[in-house]
Amino acid sequence: MKNKAIICDFDGTITETDNIIAIMKRFAPPEWDALKNGVLSQGISIQEGVGKMFELLPSSSKNEIVDYILDHAQIRAGFKDFVQYTKDKQIPLYIVSGGIDFFVYPLLEGLIDEEQIYCNKADFSNEMIKIEWPHSCDENCDNHCGCCKPSLIRQLTTEDQAKIVIGDSITDLQAAKLADFVIARDLLLEKSKELHLPHKPFTTFYDVIEVLDRLEEVRA
Repeated sequence: MKNKAIICDFDGTITETDNIIAIMKRFAPPEWDALKNGVLSQGISIQEGVGKMFELLPSSSKNEIVDYILDHAQIRAGFKDFVQYTKDKQIPLYIVSGGIDFFVYPLLEGLIDEEQIYCNKADFSNEMIKIEWPHSCDENCDNHCGCCKPSLIRQLTTEDQAKIVIGDSITDLQAAKLADFVIARDLLLEKSKELHLPHKPFTTFYDVIEVLDRLEEVRA
């Protein structure tokens, strides 16, 4: 499989747990849970659900939230080696995340260049946190994704590149449907099986490297 491009999720993929869920469990009032369930069941859009969840949190809690995430989030084993692998193989790597800049950038600092990261932004200038969507859906998507992974795939990759999507959740599903190959865990793994998408499971990024090597061998 030549001319690959890798589109990798952040929350629950690069990190061991979903940071938005962790923030909500720690800081949000109970209303957040119904919003989360609405997103997971695809009853409401990701953009609406995530936006409304963060509107439950006061901007004054920013520092406390950031400290909490930096203290509790864990980067999945092998990620640093995986980034180096993509450099050695000259494979373009894009981190495409429904996460928010105020925790995505600090957690990835020193691991990957900022220009490879695409995520949502937080505005703390009002009483409650407001999420901004710099990578919203293009004319080919009307799912109100927030950070639209299919739109970014179309923007960042070319037709001759094999698209490899790495992810874990329902928020990665539309991107996975555009992929030539999916490397998945958790809910995305279930959906990949259900929809018969070409895929392999992973637990650590050492598994991801192994899968990528096997793809090389198969296509060699």
